[in-house]
Amino acid sequence: MPGIKVKETESFDDVYRKFKKQVDRNLVVTECRARRFFESKTEKRKKQKINAKKKMLKRLYMLRRYESRL
Repeated sequence: MPGIKVKETESFDDVYRKFKKQVDRNLVVTECRARRFFESKTEKRKKQKINAKKKMLKRLYMLRRYESRL
């Protein structure tokens, strides 16, 4: 769970910015959205397949981009 220690010299905006960074790093919001509704196992598998395909296409794109420079 994200938490920060506040110094007396820090303004509210600085502290709030630090807290938001920690929340983003710990994926609190995305996990909350994912748990909002029940997902069946088939839906999870479909999402995993889609993500794997996206990842592979991204790698292929980067590889082709790298090879074109040579």
